[in-house]
Amino acid sequence: MTRFLLLLTLAAGSLVVVGAQDRPPFQSDFPAEEFTARRGRVMDAIGSQALAIVQGAPGVDGFKVFRQSNEFYYLTGLESPHAYLVIDGRTRRSTLYLTRRNEALERSTGAVWSAEDAAEVMRLTGVDAVAPVELLSRQTFTSTMLRAPRPLLYVPFSPAEGEAQSRDELLGHQAGVAGDPWDGRPSREAHFLGLLADRYPALERRDLTPILDTLRSTKSEREIALIRKASVLAGLGILEAMKSTRPGVHEYEVAAVARFVFLANGARFEAYNPIAGGGTNAWMGHYSRNLDPLKAGDLILMDYGPDYRYYASDVTRVWPVSGTFTPAQRALVTYILEYRAAFFRHIKAGVTPEEVLVLARRDMEPVLAKTAFASERHRKAAEDMLTFRGHLQHPVGLTVHDPGAIWGKPFHEGQVFTVDPMMWIPDERLYVRMEDTIVVTTDGLENFTGFLASTVEEIEAVMTQEGMLARVPRLP
Repeated sequence: MTRFLLLLTLAAGSLVVVGAQDRPPFQSDFPAEEFTARRGRVMDAIGSQALAIVQGAPGVDGFKVFRQSNEFYYLTGLESPHAYLVIDGRTRRSTLYLTRRNEALERSTGAVWSAEDAAEVMRLTGVDAVAPVELLSRQTFTSTMLRAPRPLLYVPFSPAEGEAQSRDELLGHQAGVAGDPWDGRPSREAHFLGLLADRYPALERRDLTPILDTLRSTKSEREIALIRKASVLAGLGILEAMKSTRPGVHEYEVAAVARFVFLANGARFEAYNPIAGGGTNAWMGHYSRNLDPLKAGDLILMDYGPDYRYYASDVTRVWPVSGTFTPAQRALVTYILEYRAAFFRHIKAGVTPEEVLVLARRDMEPVLAKTAFASERHRKAAEDMLTFRGHLQHPVGLTVHDPGAIWGKPFHEGQVFTVDPMMWIPDERLYVRMEDTIVVTTDGLENFTGFLASTVEEIEAVMTQEGMLARVPRLP
């Protein structure tokens, strides 16, 4: 019954109000007032002698679905390629610059928001003006250069996040490109900054990224609602993967059934590639090849979440391929769940992550003493995990690794991040973890995936059920 109600909630939430395909779709999760308020906070941060410009995502380069970049979506909600947003702190006005209508393209792919839709775009996004993109230079920069004092120009310096991307991964990729002696291309963002420097050298450029990161660190109620739905959907996908797990099934097959659940409930994209590591494959933290057959006696670790209307989740479970935990596996999983419960008891607004770690370790001392591990190696791993601070992981929001860090400052209401107790046993190349996404509330926290099977008994009960994989037609 609980799963049925969750599915109904997702189905009801996935109804986006759009017209026929001759009208471009527009999100229904946020009113124009919320976007206006976000841009207003940007104006407050940059001051009355500055303007900010945010570049939207380019058009797709193949048979792909366009997805707007996160920062542009956060400030406008508009899904239109090659768009630019100017936020002027001097006049406290915002202007969207859009491409002109391409009727030939729209006959093939459907309507796209264009400069000709100015009145409707202004109504939906709350911006003060809409103009063709070719007027961006003249309206924003030429007039600015002629008037003294010249304003500061704020531009995001960090790479823009898109489908299944987080900033840490993007920076790593760009470092690889820069280090390739036969490549070395600048990122799109670096190219844009270079154009601004070449064409308007008199304008002092500053980084808008820290301002946007600060705004994104506290989620609104509407954002929390979307992350909650993304988390429920992640949990439902993992439950289906559990039911479909049998010896001989491939890792990619259990990942596929989870992804089907995501897509069937309105998630157009994945937040990240599925990690479905059986046995020692789980030892690699971001293993995502998912090619191997699952073996009896092994554990499988799945870490997977959808991109649900631009918002992500991050959920991990481990379960036995054979459907029943061995005594050794039971002890490890139960111990990790005790640690998770200790974190949950102490996380609340006003308490620092460092304080939570101290309190949780204290709670785990009697648990460690009474737990009967299968070997001294397992006990040593259980001791070592209590000195590792990474169990309180990373923010979650528009990306699975949302910008910012949780350390060195008290938790605050509306903060969303992962609680991820994990254990390594090097001699066996065994890695075990249980991860949930939570939000800090006025009186503690909400675990978005509290419904998802976690305990040994819950997981084993789920695995007695037949999964959808058993009903999938197979190639001869």
